Amino acid sequence: MRTQYCGLIDRHYLNQTVTLYGWAHRRRDHGGVIFIDLRDREGLVQIVANPDPASVFSIAEEIRNEYVLQVTGLVRLRPEGTHNPNLPSGEVEVVAQQLTILNPSLTPPFMLDDDNLSEQVRLEHRYLDLRRPVMQKHFRLRYQAAMAVRRYLDERGFIDIETPMLTKSTPEGARDYLVPSRVHHGEFYALPQSPQLFKQLLMVSGFDRYYQITKCFRDEDLRADRQPEFTQIDIETSFLGADEIMHLMEGLTRHLFQTAIQVDLGDPFPRMSWADAMARYGSDKPDLRIPLELTELTDVMRQAEFKVFRAAADLTDGRVAALRIPGGATLTRKEIDDYTTYVAIFGAKGLAYIKVNDRQQANEQGLQSPIVKFLDETTLNTLLERTGAENGDLIFFGADRAKIVNAALGALRVKIGHERGFSSGGWKPLWVVDFPMFEYDDESHRWVALHHPFTAPQDGHEDLLDSDPARALAKAYDIVLNGWEIGGGSVRIHRAEIQSKVFQALNIESEEAQVKFGFLLDALQYGAPPHGGIAFGFDRLVAMMTGADQIRDVIAFPKTQRAQCLLTQAPSTVDEKQLRELHIKVR
Repeated sequence: MRTQYCGLIDRHYLNQTVTLYGWAHRRRDHGGVIFIDLRDREGLVQIVANPDPASVFSIAEEIRNEYVLQVTGLVRLRPEGTHNPNLPSGEVEVVAQQLTILNPSLTPPFMLDDDNLSEQVRLEHRYLDLRRPVMQKHFRLRYQAAMAVRRYLDERGFIDIETPMLTKSTPEGARDYLVPSRVHHGEFYALPQSPQLFKQLLMVSGFDRYYQITKCFRDEDLRADRQPEFTQIDIETSFLGADEIMHLMEGLTRHLFQTAIQVDLGDPFPRMSWADAMARYGSDKPDLRIPLELTELTDVMRQAEFKVFRAAADLTDGRVAALRIPGGATLTRKEIDDYTTYVAIFGAKGLAYIKVNDRQQANEQGLQSPIVKFLDETTLNTLLERTGAENGDLIFFGADRAKIVNAALGALRVKIGHERGFSSGGWKPLWVVDFPMFEYDDESHRWVALHHPFTAPQDGHEDLLDSDPARALAKAYDIVLNGWEIGGGSVRIHRAEIQSKVFQALNIESEEAQVKFGFLLDALQYGAPPHGGIAFGFDRLVAMMTGADQIRDVIAFPKTQRAQCLLTQAPSTVDEKQLRELHIKVR
């Protein structure tokens, strides 16, 4: 039997005979003595194969990288001057007395300690990629994080309950992944985008406190922080209001970071309204490590001669805002053009700017920009005063519909903040609260739920569901960390009549609501308790804690940005027989 993991063999095992298993990480022939770095999930230990016994030495000569080995040998101190302080096993080595090749290996397509690997090669050979120490470390931390979450919730009376993977399609959110039914011809299951409705039903069922670390599925466009299947920490509780739920979940987040990576996130987390976050940062998940803020200029520009600014200010949903960059006057024209190209990704038609050369001269002598001549001195003084601009600063402007201005300047703020050294580093958590219930969708020409249609309106806002949906605020809360939304939740609607009002505001007729959500509406009429919850993106949390650039690095077998598995070549075609059984024909 194995005595211990390779990476844990240290001076406590001196003069003991140990049996180890692992992979040959490196083999070095020093002319008469062969050294093998034997690796397992805990790290490396150095194996020494001497010419005597000859049977051991002859086997050692055959060994190549990634051969699977069994080694029995005596632990001794390494010779003076050969210690490796970077390894727990760095003071000792194991002199092989028995050596067995359990399985040879082909030559790997890459060296496991190579840091410059193409992602395609890594994903095609993921089982080898996962052997790399950095990946082993990521998944050990993922496990520790999951256990920390479970311990925290278990200690507070939450019960782990599984919800279905085959469920009903509810196309109000992202696109569903559909699963055809063989038994019910022409009908489909959907893989869950979230356990949202089932966890509400569990509250109606009286379980009071539920959690689940579960897979969710969304057929949406992918980014570095998105996957078609992802893991969610799903939580729901009864008889608690928003403040109480936030207090519990803030404690969970602190406990998770303290336990997994020994980081203190502070207590309490600051709170900010959604409106304030959008006004100051152009984002509902602001990165508070970056001190740059947007300045509101819409009211000023309604009287401006510059048509671009005035036209945007006169729009019903228009906005003119500024972003001051301290010391930004050193930016070259090419750098400004590059930033202009960048904001175009977010729909911005341009990026006006002013370089402040002399703060005391609010004219073309003191301010450098093609737009200065279109703005009078009073307007220029006002924008200098509001932005707090000083000599040597640069001011960028956004003028369009508020949604475009916020997206463009919000993203520019983050890009410049990191590129030009404004970020303070560390960890900056934040609760964003007081979300609108709805946002208007230009494509469908109707209101859609900003979170989801089961979010309760704030007290006193029920009547606005009928009269003025734009002003209705939700009992919703998002937890943000360093510019990433790591969790989102809300108090839910627990009364059927309020749920029906929300469906009406979303232009979901009663017949349609009954077809899609009749089971929920029925359940709410049988003594549904007040309840609410939250869901954390577990992959995203782990990626942040490990410092990974993308969540694919903390998912064992991820998909590419085209939703493909390069290891198994999924998705793939299936047999015609399978399609016939499902009554499906590919068009």
